[in-house]
Amino acid sequence: MLASFVSFLDGTVVNVALPAIADELGGPGEAGLTLQQWVVDGYLVTLGSFILLAGSLSDVHGRRRVLLVGLIGFAAASVLCAVAPTGPVLVVARLLQGVAGALLVPSSLALIISTFDGPAQGRAIGRWTAWTGTAMIVGPFVGGGLVDLISWRWVFWINVPVVVVNLVLLRRVPEAEATVRRRIDVPGAALAALGLAAAVLGLIEEWWPVVIVGAVLLAAFVVVERRAPDPMLPPRLFRSRTFAWGNVATFAVYGALAFGGFVLTLFLQQVAGYSATAAGVAQLPTTFAMLALSTLFGTLAGRYGARWFMTVGPIVAGGGFLLMLGMDAEATYLTQVLPGILVFGLGLAITVAPLTSAILGAVPRADAGIASAVNNAVSRVAGLVVIAFAGVILGGVLDVESFHRALLVTAGLLVAGGLVSMVGIRDTRTAPEEVT
Repeated sequence: MLASFVSFLDGTVVNVALPAIADELGGPGEAGLTLQQWVVDGYLVTLGSFILLAGSLSDVHGRRRVLLVGLIGFAAASVLCAVAPTGPVLVVARLLQGVAGALLVPSSLALIISTFDGPAQGRAIGRWTAWTGTAMIVGPFVGGGLVDLISWRWVFWINVPVVVVNLVLLRRVPEAEATVRRRIDVPGAALAALGLAAAVLGLIEEWWPVVIVGAVLLAAFVVVERRAPDPMLPPRLFRSRTFAWGNVATFAVYGALAFGGFVLTLFLQQVAGYSATAAGVAQLPTTFAMLALSTLFGTLAGRYGARWFMTVGPIVAGGGFLLMLGMDAEATYLTQVLPGILVFGLGLAITVAPLTSAILGAVPRADAGIASAVNNAVSRVAGLVVIAFAGVILGGVLDVESFHRALLVTAGLLVAGGLVSMVGIRDTRTAPEEVT
């Protein structure tokens, strides 16, 4: 949980530091917005590109070993981020940090899947979800305090002591034998990384020929994976209906979470005039909801099935963002911000643990590492793609009108995730679906 926590935390702790980063290393107007997008997407693009490869490495070389390498690399990249003298150096450091972060989540979740069975697995995933999901939400609070009290650079320095503690704890974890024997899919990894990088670069900079190049490379990736003897993204996993549809729902839900958190945090600071700390504190009720309720809903999903939790949860969360449409440039907290935050937090707690349990319960245990990697890759790619569209959705300027437009996009994605789950998910409470 701690290894995943630091990876998820870094995905959001940076959000409240973006205005300060832009002031020091960026520039006015669209130049500053572009740097902000790249600080977020630089991490997500390599995380999303290499997390599939990391899943294979986890299954082949052992979860503990891969986790160890990822932790050391993550600490080193965090230090480089903290001392970055210019915007481009910071973006490069974030790219490297994403590569290391990709090694953390599949290995840690695969350790849980291989250790627990049945309802106990549901409870364990619920706890993992509570703490890793909380990391995504508590990030703005932690980051805001560090930005206001010390410097934006400390949102990266704090990763180092967390990694050190994790390395100490990891010494007690025995290394399991490799679960499968497969070769590493180097062509697939290269095509995925280059395709995602080109697509995101083109979307952020609005270079449409580059977007087309990225789309072609990603199409080639799909073709290569269908023919590879040991594919990084095994097509057979998607023969499980729950796994396939669950990942479609994941794309919609996590795309909304990444974009909604990104825009809300910027709006509260840059338009409503909140301090970085206040913007983080404003979102804490969602953290409390995740901590209090995720284990409960993970347990209930293990007992009754995940389908209706995955249907109702995203729709409730979408309702939370619709409530924020009453927000104006003042963003009065008690009447305009808090009601939507509370409803969103409830919906998120209903959704996340059942979603994870359903998807990973739909595949054989030997594929736990790669299945976890696929699902996490989908969630990260969703975030980076939707954030890459931020300039298009916001029209290059963040104000009340463009913020409301972003809220509608976020709510629409969440509702779509709920409807996809209702149509596509089959409850698998006792055994994985047959994957041939």
